[in-house]
Amino acid sequence: MESLDVFASPAAREVTFDSKRTQSLAVALGIFALIFIRGLVAGMTPLSYDEAYYWMWSKHLAAGYYDHPPLIAYVVRAGTALFGDTSLGVRFVPWLLSVAASWAVWQSGLLILKNEYGALIGTLLFNLMPMIGIEALVATPDSPEIAATAFLVFALAKIAQTGRGRWWVAAGIAAGFALLSKYTAFFLGGSILLWLAVVPTERRWFLSFWPYLGASIALLMFAPVVLWNSEHDWISFARQFGRVDAGGFTLRFLGEFLGAQVGLATPFVAILAMVGIFLPLRGRDCMSSERLLLSAMIAPATTYFMLHALHDRVQGNWLSFLYPAFAIAAAAAWIRVTEARASWPLRISKLFAVPFAAVIIAVIYAQALWGVIPARDPVSRLLAVGMNDVVADIERLRSATDARAVITTSYALTGWFGFYLPSHPPVVQVNERFRYLNEPAAVRSLFEGALLYVTDVRNDQSASLTMRFSHVMPLGHITRTRNGATLDEYAFYSVSGLKGDPFDQGR
Repeated sequence: MESLDVFASPAAREVTFDSKRTQSLAVALGIFALIFIRGLVAGMTPLSYDEAYYWMWSKHLAAGYYDHPPLIAYVVRAGTALFGDTSLGVRFVPWLLSVAASWAVWQSGLLILKNEYGALIGTLLFNLMPMIGIEALVATPDSPEIAATAFLVFALAKIAQTGRGRWWVAAGIAAGFALLSKYTAFFLGGSILLWLAVVPTERRWFLSFWPYLGASIALLMFAPVVLWNSEHDWISFARQFGRVDAGGFTLRFLGEFLGAQVGLATPFVAILAMVGIFLPLRGRDCMSSERLLLSAMIAPATTYFMLHALHDRVQGNWLSFLYPAFAIAAAAAWIRVTEARASWPLRISKLFAVPFAAVIIAVIYAQALWGVIPARDPVSRLLAVGMNDVVADIERLRSATDARAVITTSYALTGWFGFYLPSHPPVVQVNERFRYLNEPAAVRSLFEGALLYVTDVRNDQSASLTMRFSHVMPLGHITRTRNGATLDEYAFYSVSGLKGDPFDQGR
């Protein structure tokens, strides 16, 4: 890997070696500390509404769901089987996957950068970026997709290094798990094709059966998702691939998209990564299979989403699966600055990349744990902070009105109430029933007595309930707060007198 100056004195070489070893040890300890802290935060903070929604999926395992492929449901189910229906249980396996992903980034860095210290720096930056610090903490489909992509990069780097076809089997398995996580993994197929086409030494694989075997493994793993969709009117495919049909041209979302990616990587890491993607392709590295692999992994999805941003909004987390390659690219630029003269933006980025990202991730975790910033911040709103007071009021009102069930018109509240209500009464969303295709149908008798309708005031659909129930009576409001700041306001209604179908079939 790294070599010392052969013309230096033995004493100088020993000092240099000790210095490198000390630096590497410090970086490794930083990586372990970040992973450990992330595990603590995962176990101590309440769930986001999406996590509670996926927890509901885990109670009814299937080969597909309305929003995504099924892997996150199985991931959550495995964790709750060990630690119960707790934040730790829901997030334990995603946390383990972040450990595995870190290992894969480290090993990929060794193969691609051929520099031991650079590989550790790439792993440190991977764990420091807010994108990974958040998405590898919570239980969403991004977590297994990030880990699967990290292992795909590792397998492809092994192919470049060894030239052995059997690594295509590992690549196919990794790609299969990525496809089972999220549909954005299809971009990875384009990345592999681009890499094979651009690198002359890799084009020979087009005439080998190994890549086709790997692709067949990935598609075979994904086949149950296709079968599930075929049995459910292709609802999941229509939901996600329907985003391609975007609106008219606008520059409104492009700046938002680019700003989100810079923020989720942090500006200094983003600068290093962009340099790592483009500049090392010049000179002696221009045909380097390993270096071109990083650019190929990032290019297809990034290009598409930049074009998509010219028509519609792109959520920041949609590119999270590219961040293993992004981190290694940033480390490549870091090493370039260390080994050669570099411009002042690169030198400044190298100097501030780690401390700036560390401060940002510390603030995010502190806000999630303690709400150090007394404001209506997005972190607290996304998490079920202050939900204990809300569910206590729900339980009190449910008892006072003899309500047999809690009904909602929001999947977010359905997930949160299902997870956090102490007595675990039936919680049913009466609209958007396509979200619950794998659950047993709620029996009509459940709706024939008294019910309690709970909604956030911004999404109050009590008026629509009057078409299906004779009595819809307001009971009051409650606010969800943190440190004196209002996060959300909820309205309560007593509902009874079922007229017909309890469900809003049109929505």
